[in-house]
Amino acid sequence: MRIELFHDTVCPWCRIGKQNMLTALSEWTGEPVELSIRAYMLDASIPVEGLPFKETMQKKFGGQVDLSQVFSQVTEAGKGAGLAFDFDKVGFMPNTRMSHRLIAIVQQESKLSMLEAINKAYFEDGRDIGSLEVLLKLAQETGIETAGLRERLTGGEGEEEVAQDLAYGHDVGITGVPFFIIDGKYALTGAQPPSVFTQVLQKIAEEKSNG
Repeated sequence: MRIELFHDTVCPWCRIGKQNMLTALSEWTGEPVELSIRAYMLDASIPVEGLPFKETMQKKFGGQVDLSQVFSQVTEAGKGAGLAFDFDKVGFMPNTRMSHRLIAIVQQESKLSMLEAINKAYFEDGRDIGSLEVLLKLAQETGIETAGLRERLTGGEGEEEVAQDLAYGHDVGITGVPFFIIDGKYALTGAQPPSVFTQVLQKIAEEKSNG
């Protein structure tokens, strides 16, 4: 069984949805589940150097939303999933393409831990995950072999994988994340609770057992 997770590294609900999925998987005793992490960019137009975070968020909501309420809602939802968010530390809205490329080029067994390190760095520590230097440091902190990694990223490695993911998401009709495709036939959108993932996994298992 396979779960494909479409996400953006600056999407707080993606982080929460991912954690809820992992909670469900930690309790799942059925068929083994393979996780594929797919790139999605909420705003590919953001420049490489990034933009001021709060000003960008205000523009996104047309200046009609109290950001403190938005951040509070995310923070409370995060607590329910066992995650911390500190939006007071977030200063940049980065272009996320390089962070997606980094996840794409690390070994399969390191992809999830790399994504989680990027999420924590951004949402808890306010680090600029659009920066090559920050991403290399995070890879090192995650225990990933960094020899040659700078050259691979500056040379454009991972771009093809990210482009394929973006095209795939477009073809499927994804317009927001997190988005999960389970076993190629069921789709879930948004930060669903662990119980919803469990229900879908059980449904698929029952269908397979019934032939």
